[in-house]
Amino acid sequence: MTPENTLTDAEITEIQTIFRHFPEKSAACIEGLKVIQQHRRWVSDEAVRGLAEILEMSPAAIDSVATYYNLIFRRPVGRNVILMCNSVSCWIMGYDQVAACVKRKLAIDYGETTEDDRYTLLTIPCLGTCDHAPAMIVNEDLHRDLTTENVAAILNTYE
Repeated sequence: MTPENTLTDAEITEIQTIFRHFPEKSAACIEGLKVIQQHRRWVSDEAVRGLAEILEMSPAAIDSVATYYNLIFRRPVGRNVILMCNSVSCWIMGYDQVAACVKRKLAIDYGETTEDDRYTLLTIPCLGTCDHAPAMIVNEDLHRDLTTENVAAILNTYE
């Protein structure tokens, strides 16, 4: 890690490997953000500046991409990120009761992280599984047909 660049050698190597597969370095922006997030769970301003240096882009351009995509986290998140679908289908099928159950169990609201850094609770506009609403993703695991009875058991499976 150099003073100007807060990215680790491992992050830099991964990003450089990725951008070699693209016609222009800047095309690897999202993939570079994902690499950083895999290592750190979120993307800091310093990491944005480091990625901008590697991809020969402005930090503002990187930030505009990072803030556009709701799965790039620009603030620290817990070890397990819960994305509760709040689409119309989920609302019709009981989203509000399930969401209230999750909030009660974790003692947090949307945008918050539990004190033990175990969970962060966020919303997402649609998970595309309307036929099995309500739904949520925990990390990369999709959970469908949620009820107030099964949601606590699901959450207990994550460390």
